[in-house]
Amino acid sequence: MQKVKRLPLRPPVLGHCRSRLCGSSHRAIDGGMTKMFVAPTGRRLAYRKTIGRTGRNFIWLSGFNSDMQGSKVLALESWSKTQGHGFLAFDYSGHGESSGDFRDGTISAWRDDTLSVLDTLADGPQVLVGSSMGGWMALLAAVSRPERVAALVLIAPAPDFTAKLMWPGLPATAKESINKTGVWLQPSDYGEPVPITKQLIEDGAHHQILDAPISFSGPVRILQGMDDPDVPWRHAERLVETLTSRDLVFTLVKDGDHRLSRPQDIARLIGTCAMLAS
Repeated sequence: MQKVKRLPLRPPVLGHCRSRLCGSSHRAIDGGMTKMFVAPTGRRLAYRKTIGRTGRNFIWLSGFNSDMQGSKVLALESWSKTQGHGFLAFDYSGHGESSGDFRDGTISAWRDDTLSVLDTLADGPQVLVGSSMGGWMALLAAVSRPERVAALVLIAPAPDFTAKLMWPGLPATAKESINKTGVWLQPSDYGEPVPITKQLIEDGAHHQILDAPISFSGPVRILQGMDDPDVPWRHAERLVETLTSRDLVFTLVKDGDHRLSRPQDIARLIGTCAMLAS
C-alpha cells in the first residue's frame, strides 16, 4: 500500500447534531415516527424502529454530538425498509430528541443507552452500524453482549477518542479551562460551541479498549477515509490489529473525509451492509 503521511491530531469534531440546530420534527423518512423509550436508567430515549421480515436486523449508532437525522442513517434506513430488513436508530441521552443535557453526557451514559436499546428494543442478533463515536459504542456493545451482535460495520471508528485523540489534540488553554472550570467550549462549524467536559475525558479513560485484544468473532467491516482530519486512518488501522475477528475487511477511501457522506460513500456503506445481509 502506498505510504501516506500520518495526519496530525486535532480536537475531533466527530459529528454534529442537526436537530438541535434546526428543530427537527418527529416525522422521519417514509413516514416513520419517532417514539420514546424510558430506559432502566430513567432516561427518555428517542428511537425509530422498523420490524423486518428477512431475519436481518441493523442498529444505527450515531457519532459524538450527532443524531438519527443524518444522511447516512436515513439512507440506510430507507434501504433496510426496501429490502425488508429490520432497522433501529436512536438518539443517545443529551442528543437529538432524547432527554438530558449534552453537557452531562459521558461514555458510560451513552454505552448504557446503547445496551438498554439493544436489550429492550431489539429482537435477535443485530448488525451494529457505528459512525465515529458510534463505532466505539458498537465495540463496547459487542464485548458486553457478544451473543446479540452478529456483525459490525464501523465508519471512521473512534474508540478511545477522548483519551487518544481529543485530549492530546487540545490546546493548552483548553486543557487549563477543563482542569480549572470543568469544561471548555469547542468552536463548531455547525452552530453553538460544543462543551468538552472534565467528566467526559475522565470517564472515557475507563472505557479504553485499544490497549488489549478486543474479543469478537463475527464479521467486521471498517470504512475509513484517508483524508479524515478528525480520526486519522492509522487509528482505524490500530483497531484492525486489536480485533480478534478473522473475518475483517478494512476499506480505505483515499479521498474520503471523516463523514463519508458523499453519494459514493453512502453507496459503499449500503453495499457493505447488503453483502453482510446476503
